[in-house]
Amino acid sequence: MSLLELFLIAVAVSMDAFAVAICKGLSMQKVTLKKALTVGLYFGIFQAGMPLIGYFLGVQFRDIITSIDHWFAFFLLAFIGVNMIKESRANEGCPSGDLGFKNMVILAFSTSIDALAVGITLAFLKVDVIHSVTFIGTVTFILSMVGVRIGNIFGVKYKSKAELVGGIVLVCIGLKILLEHTGVLDLYL
Repeated sequence: MSLLELFLIAVAVSMDAFAVAICKGLSMQKVTLKKALTVGLYFGIFQAGMPLIGYFLGVQFRDIITSIDHWFAFFLLAFIGVNMIKESRANEGCPSGDLGFKNMVILAFSTSIDALAVGITLAFLKVDVIHSVTFIGTVTFILSMVGVRIGNIFGVKYKSKAELVGGIVLVCIGLKILLEHTGVLDLYL
């Protein structure tokens, strides 16, 4: 997997966290570095931890389904992507500006479920998992901090667009994996 593909996956799976961070920023009277760091750390740590868990789950089954792993990766990424696209169309409210432990753990966990599935996919692609999850967590950390600031400045105007783009990117990456492993791309390259 190339660095660009890893970056696109990192951005795509961080879109839920980014959207929630925007909402957090919207609900804050004043954004401080401490508040932005808090949001970024929760989301970044969970977005790094969940694919790591998914990776180790996927490694357990890698030998069994290696011959169909490209189909598995495609359907998993497409499923996540389509769900993100659907969520982008839902008109949900924003969470409160509460940065308490319980509230943030619930939000960080719920926005990182997709990353668990991505971790399973990473196991089939045989990537350097530590590098990959660190990269995903770092990208999410940065985007979440930026999201808090954007939310405080612009509001929820871009929330659904971020989820829509993230969903489309995941579907496209899943399709690329499928086309590469089935040899379809070789016909055109």
